[in-house]
Order: sequence, then C-alpha cells, then structure tokens
Amino acid sequence: MTQNPSIPLDQMVPVTILTGFLGAGKTTLLKRILTEFHGKRIAVIENEFGPESIDNDLLVEVHDEEIIELSNGCVCCTVRGDLLRTLTDLRRRREAGELNFERVIIETTGMANPGPVCQTFFMDDDVAEYFRLDSVITLVDAKHGMQTLDKQEEAQKQVGFADRILVSKRDLVTDQEFDVLRKRLVHMNPRAPIEVVNFGEVDLAKVIDISGFNLNSILDIDPEFLADTHPDAKHDHDHDHHHAHDHHHHHGHDHGHHHHHAHQDEIGAFVFKADKPFDPERLEEFLGGVVQVYGPDLLRYKGILYMKGIDRRMLFQGVHMLMGAEPGKPWAPKEKKATKMVFIGRKLPQEILTKGLEQCLAT
Repeated sequence: MTQNPSIPLDQMVPVTILTGFLGAGKTTLLKRILTEFHGKRIAVIENEFGPESIDNDLLVEVHDEEIIELSNGCVCCTVRGDLLRTLTDLRRRREAGELNFERVIIETTGMANPGPVCQTFFMDDDVAEYFRLDSVITLVDAKHGMQTLDKQEEAQKQVGFADRILVSKRDLVTDQEFDVLRKRLVHMNPRAPIEVVNFGEVDLAKVIDISGFNLNSILDIDPEFLADTHPDAKHDHDHDHHHAHDHHHHHGHDHGHHHHHAHQDEIGAFVFKADKPFDPERLEEFLGGVVQVYGPDLLRYKGILYMKGIDRRMLFQGVHMLMGAEPGKPWAPKEKKATKMVFIGRKLPQEILTKGLEQCLAT
C-alpha cells in the first residue's frame, strides 16, 4: 500500500484530512488556517458546504458553483459528487495553470468515517501519483466527547484513524474530566499525540506536514497506553457484548477513574512486540488472512518488523484491507533487533491475532 509516485515525493501535493465530532470546531479551525497563515496556498475540499463555512471578506470571485477563490490565494471547493472526481479536477486545473495551490485540506462531515477518504489516495493511480496523503487530524470536543464516544461509532472511528488528536473546549471541563477523556483517547489510539486547541488557535506545524502515512514516520506509542492497558485488556474484550447496554450510568458527573474501563469502546488498540525474527512467508500468509477476515474492522495498523534473513527493518502499514511493506534502514551493528506493531480497530480479537503472530516467528 505504498504510493509509487512517478512524481518525486517532495513534489507531490500533500493532503490533510480534517475530521471530528459535530460541533467540535472544525469550521473554526479551518477559518483560522485560511485567514491566518498566509504564504501557504491551500485548496480546501468541503464535504458539507454551507454559508457558514467561509468568511465573506475572504471571498473574491466565484468561478463556478463548485470552486471559490479566496483573496489570500486559497481555493475552496465543494464535493457535490465524488471525492475522486474533485481531486482529479483539481489536478487538471492546477496543471493547466488555472488554480494555484500547494496543499489540500479535506474537511469531512461530522458523521463521516475517514477510512474511505484515506483509501482514495491508494486506490486510484491518477490520485496516488499526484497527491500524497499526509495525515488525518481529528477534533474532539472536551465537553461532549465522552458522550459522543459512547453514542457514535463513527466518532470512535475518527479517533482510531487519527495521526493527531486536537481537543477543543478544554476550558469547559475540569482537570479530572479532561484526564478521563485523555486516557480514553490514548486507550483507543496510542499513536496519536493529543493537543489542546482553543477556538481554533493551533500551531500550523501541528496540523500539516506530519507524514502520518509515511512508512518511515516514527512509531511512537503513548507510554500511558502500555502502562494501563495490559491488566485490563482481556477484561475489555470479554465484555464487549455489553457495549450497547452500558451507557446509562455515564451521564451523571461521576466520571471517576474507576469508570475508565466501563466505557466499552468498540475501537481499541493493542501492541505486539517480539525479539525473535518473523518467518517472512508465514507472516505474509497470516497477515493476508487477517486482512481478508478483519479488514473492514482494522482502521490503522503499522509496524517495524524484524524479519529472518533480511538485514534491514521492514516498515509495514495498512488502512482497512490495503496493506503494504517496504524496506527501511539497515539494522545497526549493535542495535537490538525487534518487532513492534500497533493495531487499531473495531473489536479486534487481540488473543487470536497475538497467537497468530507468535506462530509466525521463526523457530
């Protein structure tokens, strides 16, 4: 699942997918990006296009009903049809010199699962060779976040897909409430750093050029995830079927720590580590089967693999059923070789996957 560009990577147009809960402040964040950061020409693709989206003082001219040019050189388009068609159209117009932009931000609707949007960048050759998927940024509302996660599976998927999580409305909750929400987010997605944003104010460097889909990007796991999941991980999986009936006690103010695992999130993560090398053929066969069976429920997965007979680390990642691996840098002479993989998905059978991966280790 690597993008094989005929265009050099650094000349491809980077794309950020901005997703998040309804009312979490995506439009506010987008307005700030468009109004404040000049010198970056951005094309914004909006899945929901309303009069609220763009400040009138930014508007210059309406080309046609689908593309609006702003006074600071940014462009806005609405997706009335298919995202693929919109991206292809943007590429054509940019190559013809009609539009001038350096990057694209796609704002999805509050109810959208970012998965299919991500897949667009790997499925279609014309898009994959021209646009480089940079990252998924998810906005979470601190005030209503716990309730939204309890009620909406799409919101859980948005957290699971994120390369970075921005939490808005932090000032409306207590430190304890924020801490409980933060722990829950880490539990669902230990590889996404969490930042607080106030009224859309955010350092642009924390939103763009993150290289979340670059295989070489660091596989950081929040240490808090490793500290607090293992004793309870099995417990979570055993009781998943109570999920639908488990909301009645969350609406009071008692979000104490003892309730942390009572939120039976369908989206969760686990890490697999091993010091022994994998048998390449066995691993390929096993992962192929996993993707066939669990692909729709696998959101993001990524790893650095230690393979028998290969003198360098293999870098591996996937989105849903699209999976790819490529060679990384050689192991250094005194470096401890080891595998580290993280899987983020919906109700993943951790025990089955862990046992299967263990059976792929070379004897």
